Amino acid sequence: MTSNTLEKVRLRQPQSPLSYPESPLSRIAEQPMMIGLFLPTQTGGFSQSKLPRGTQWNFDYNKDLTLKAESYGFDFVFGLQQWVQKGGFGGEIKYRENFLDPFISTVAIGALTKRIVTISTVHILYGSLHPLYLARFAATADHITGGRFGLNIVTGYDAKEPLMFGMTRIDHDKRYEQADEFTSIMEDLWAGEDNLTYDGDYYHLESAYISPRPRFGRPILVSASASQAGFDYAAHHADIVFTSSPAGAVFENAIAALPEHVRQIRQAYAQTGRNGKTIIFPLIVCKKTREEAYAYRDAIVAEADLDSIAAYSNRHAKGDAKGWLKHVPADRVLGGHIQIVGDPNDVADAITQLHEAGLDGIQIGFYDYGPDLDFFAEAVLPLLEQRGLRRPRS
Repeated sequence: MTSNTLEKVRLRQPQSPLSYPESPLSRIAEQPMMIGLFLPTQTGGFSQSKLPRGTQWNFDYNKDLTLKAESYGFDFVFGLQQWVQKGGFGGEIKYRENFLDPFISTVAIGALTKRIVTISTVHILYGSLHPLYLARFAATADHITGGRFGLNIVTGYDAKEPLMFGMTRIDHDKRYEQADEFTSIMEDLWAGEDNLTYDGDYYHLESAYISPRPRFGRPILVSASASQAGFDYAAHHADIVFTSSPAGAVFENAIAALPEHVRQIRQAYAQTGRNGKTIIFPLIVCKKTREEAYAYRDAIVAEADLDSIAAYSNRHAKGDAKGWLKHVPADRVLGGHIQIVGDPNDVADAITQLHEAGLDGIQIGFYDYGPDLDFFAEAVLPLLEQRGLRRPRS
């Protein structure tokens, strides 16, 4: 079988977990607005500030965050993947010096939880990672979690990361062509109709087979993408598109641009006849009053770790990601695809606007994860229920 017959491979792809009403993905997709947590499994989380906080990268801290998020009714947690050299991005906080592997972490956390979905980011094109290996790994994780495991598939925009694997970065759209072949092979293996012999442009298998079968057709698939090539890939394979703001992190700018951005994603899905959900990553700063929230935001920004921001921005500028063109170094102090600051009603208003812009969910980050998560659950989640954006847990 050659890559020219890739569509034939897709004819045997397993059904999405969304096709199974009893699947964990179908359960969380019933929420008008899905709520997830972007775990800080790396030093400094997502915010490059020196202001003291309790956020930690270690496993126990992230496990406890996930158990707490599950108790609050959150739908999913994500683990970030990035490959950084010694010292991370440096600065006083040694940003991302330590970095838990998201696959191992999310599988381990998934075994300790009961309802929440755990999703790992995987750079599928780096090193010698093969679709046969990842298909078995993910199917095993699917069984460990009872169908609550997903892969957030990325192709690697950074110029330096591939060098660590003895590779050079592949052209942007070519990466998605290779990812298409990689994922199609995994889907065929998960379907498990027969041994798979495949001779493609990038991968070659002879009588390959994996077991066991995933619980609900296949593991949950997510695509982190913000380009047309990424949307086209997602429309063929992903249940969820994890996208960014095309207009930078300032909320007022982002919310004006997001409806058209989401329309492009939906248009790509319409071409394939599939359905997908779209989520985005807001960094939320919320306090009892608007004045307290902005004072907290200003204190975080005043302690910007400029050295690590410069190092991160320098490396990021050499990437070819399409979703960050309007983001500026100052966005890195708080972090996030977009930033929401205010009292509980302000935050609920902003989430409502994201829903009205076409987003199906948010994956939240905080500056000081422990207390900020607690306050969000106490003060904001009830407002979202009152507005019909969240349904009480069954």
